[in-house]
Amino acid sequence: MRVAEYGGQLLSWQCPAGIERLYTPEQLQLVPERALRGGVPVCFPQFSGRGDLPKHGLVRTRPWKLQGQTESALILAIEDDEHTRALWPYAFSLVQTLVLDADGLSISLDFHNRSDQPLVFTGALHTYLRVPDVTACTLHGLNGCVYEDAADDGRYKNQQGNLFINGEVDRVFAEVPKRLRLNYGNGESLEIRQGGFADTVVWCPGPELAASFSDMPAADWQRMLCVEAAAAAQPVTVLADGHWQGWQKLRVL
Repeated sequence: MRVAEYGGQLLSWQCPAGIERLYTPEQLQLVPERALRGGVPVCFPQFSGRGDLPKHGLVRTRPWKLQGQTESALILAIEDDEHTRALWPYAFSLVQTLVLDADGLSISLDFHNRSDQPLVFTGALHTYLRVPDVTACTLHGLNGCVYEDAADDGRYKNQQGNLFINGEVDRVFAEVPKRLRLNYGNGESLEIRQGGFADTVVWCPGPELAASFSDMPAADWQRMLCVEAAAAAQPVTVLADGHWQGWQKLRVL
C-alpha cells in the first residue's frame, strides 16, 4: 500500500501477483487545496455538489494523521479544525482503516459525531480501479437497479442487464446489492463488496471530459473505472455523540 498524508488517500494497492489494482496518473500532481487524482479519495461530509460545501467535501484536501501501522494495516484519522469549522461548524472525527489480507483490500470509515446535535452528511470512497481497457469491462450485479444519470441531466433510469462502458458514465445507483463483480474482459474479475454505504456510484469521464482534465492524460479514461461505495442518494443522519461506519472490500477472483 502507498498512502498520502494529504487527503489520507490510498494511492496504490498491488495484489499478491504484483499487479497494480488502483488507477493513479503516472505524474501525480500535488497542488494545495486541490484533490489528488486517483487512488481512493475520501469524500466527506458531502458527495459531489450535493450541498453548499466544496465539491466532495472537506477532508480530501486536508492532512490526515497516522494513528497506527502494521505490516498489513494502516489507520489514519482526521478531526475538525479551524479550517473545517469555518465551512462546516461541527465537531467530528473520521478514522480510516486500510487492511491487506490474502483475500484483498478492505477500507473502512468510522465517523464520530462529537457535536451536541445530530449531523447529516453524504460521502463516498471514490475508488479508482485500474483496468486494462474500460470498454472491455462489464460490471455485474446492478440489473434492475434505479440510478440517477448525472451525464443525462440527472434523469432517473433503470439499469437493464450488465453495465458496459463505452464513454462517459456518471450514475448514482441507490440501495444496491452489497456484492458486485467487475469483469475485466481478460479472464480476470474483481469482487466489490460494501456495507454501511447504501449506494454505489459508477463513474468514467469518457474521452471528451477527460480531455479537459489537467491532472491526468486524456487517454487514461480507458485505464480506469470508479466504482464507489457511497451514501449519496439519501443523506445519513448520526445522532449527537453517535458513530457510523461504512466499508468497501475488493478481492481479485
